[in-house]
Amino acid sequence: MREIRRRTRVVGAFPDGNSALMLVAARLRHIAGTKWGTRRYLSMEALEKQSLEQQHSA
Repeated sequence: MREIRRRTRVVGAFPDGNSALMLVAARLRHIAGTKWGTRRYLSMEALEKQSLEQQHSA
């Protein structure tokens, strides 16, 4: 987010929504290609368990 904010300040305003989307997509591609792209911050096990419980109770 810090990098996106920094680049947004330089540009000032985007000509259209696609320009902003391209900036965010480029940053996400960069992150995915570095060590940050392999880190996991949340465990999906709890979400999967909750989803299964909801399916069985319905």
